[in-house]
Amino acid sequence: MIDTLLAETTTNVALMPGFMDPFNLIGYFGAAAFWGLLLVIFIESGVLFPVLPGDSLLFVAGLIAAGEAGENAAKVADSGLTLWPLLIGVPIAGILGGQVGYWIGRYAGTSMFKPDARFLKQRYLDEAHEFFEKHGPITIFLARFVPIVRTLAPIVAGAARMKFAVFTIYNVVGAIVWGAGIVLLGYWLGQFEIIQKFIEPIFIVIVLISVLPMVFEWLRRRRIQKSESPVELD
Repeated sequence: MIDTLLAETTTNVALMPGFMDPFNLIGYFGAAAFWGLLLVIFIESGVLFPVLPGDSLLFVAGLIAAGEAGENAAKVADSGLTLWPLLIGVPIAGILGGQVGYWIGRYAGTSMFKPDARFLKQRYLDEAHEFFEKHGPITIFLARFVPIVRTLAPIVAGAARMKFAVFTIYNVVGAIVWGAGIVLLGYWLGQFEIIQKFIEPIFIVIVLISVLPMVFEWLRRRRIQKSESPVELD
């Protein structure tokens, strides 16, 4: 599963210069940028469309709200994004997306996960159930900060029959910290001129930092597999 997620994230980065570029995306939405952004966050938070620029989109929204879009200002001139509506709307969209994802997993999850499926394999569901039992609901909070994982985690939690009340608490906290936090980070850093000059490398850094937990998990599994593999004797 980790290999698949890493491949998906690499694809996400590769698409950034085009439609996945958050400035372009906000520019496409025009005067409806606020609602378009909320729709993207809602979908990415648990509604089976993981390849969307959630982190970088929120960061850019913060930049725009600060009035510091730099050379991309012309693209987003009609967006009308301001700080307080973002700080309220983004977490709400994230919460609702996670809740919908949970119920998708709860009622359709077991039928979606099949032994021979390309992405939603049955063993992922079994591993997720074991993982939730071992690590607890903090997983839902931490998943918010990892691309693709934040889309699949609510679905897997629902399919694994995680307690709804517990899921909801961590989903709400995670959506608030992640959504409002990254918007505020963009709003604050956008006031520094050097940030505007290096905005594209910053997007890549944001994605790479978000992917690190998956890399660490992949390396951990590789070590475990090597240690458990039988030693061949001559």
